[in-house]
Amino acid sequence: MKKVLFYGMTEKKMCFQHILMNALDLYKTGVEVKIIFEGGSVTLVPVFEDENNPLYNKAKEEGLIAGVCLACSKVLEVYDKNLESGLTMLDDMNGHAGMKKYIEEGYEVISM
Repeated sequence: MKKVLFYGMTEKKMCFQHILMNALDLYKTGVEVKIIFEGGSVTLVPVFEDENNPLYNKAKEEGLIAGVCLACSKVLEVYDKNLESGLTMLDDMNGHAGMKKYIEEGYEVISM
């Protein structure tokens, strides 16, 4: 089975919405998909939560979101809000969310 990790770095909502759309589209076809919020994208979690974003909600419901970078959440002052989302805080790479585990598990990494 094909595996894809979307490693989201952008804080631009429209761009991240494309990550969500592609992830959901691939998931529908049987691809194993994971999404990580890293870098500036961590600021979008509270935005998506507050607006009850349907794409985000569907990805969350399907278990596609692996988690959110802990260090970036703290630096960008959204840690408490991101914790409230119920998503896993990731810190396996010096406090940040690493790709290594996914690469070792055979995921193709797409960073946007």
